[in-house]
Amino acid sequence: MAWPIAEVARMSGVTARTLRHYDDIDLLSPAWIGANGHRYYEERQLLRLQQVLVLRALGLGLPEIGRILAAQVDELEALRGHCRRLLAERDRLDVLAGTVARTIAELEQSRRDGTDMISISRPENLFEGIRSAHCMKALHGFPELVGAVERHTAAMSTAEREADERERTAQMIRLAELLAVGLPADADEVQAEIDAQYRTLARIRAATAEEYCAIGRTCVEDEHWRAAYEGIAPGLAAYQRAAIEAYAATRLR
Repeated sequence: MAWPIAEVARMSGVTARTLRHYDDIDLLSPAWIGANGHRYYEERQLLRLQQVLVLRALGLGLPEIGRILAAQVDELEALRGHCRRLLAERDRLDVLAGTVARTIAELEQSRRDGTDMISISRPENLFEGIRSAHCMKALHGFPELVGAVERHTAAMSTAEREADERERTAQMIRLAELLAVGLPADADEVQAEIDAQYRTLARIRAATAEEYCAIGRTCVEDEHWRAAYEGIAPGLAAYQRAAIEAYAATRLR
């Protein structure tokens, strides 16, 4: 049995344009092309499309997906591997959702109590389910910075990593407090916080303006980091990005 491209698009949620692109880059070719020029897909192609979509959902790029599919021999074993990855990702997201839920509960309690400071019983819990690999993946265009950070992280002890997570959480909370009182991203108090963050990074490697702005963008564009920021205060991710961009424009250019 074969399905035309329009039907495959309907079933999979992938546009016909995307399917044609997959064919152009030799990632997924149709089983055959009719005399009318229409593409038709059979079961084997649908199975390959499923694998492509699973790997995309896991955050892999098309070139990497192509290499994985080209290297696999047994489709059943490949699907078992995809299943293991999906289950691991589900577990990670469960942890992350619990992390954000705890932060929301603590913020709601602090507001009911009328306190200005955000009380977090275990500060590093904001980073459960979030690993530097997520940020590093978003910075793939800056290999020197990524390499320096990865080498530094790999050399850290467990206690050092926990201390680093607590400090990053404290920085996020201080920035949230400045956002709450209405200070603009380029205000002196905000820029002082961003300068402290930059100096922490500079101990590993002094980032260029372009690199630092890329880090700021990950706060908004990377779902894991955005969830961490928004779990503290709505709008905090964009506020962090804007503050970094203002810092880079005035201090790093």
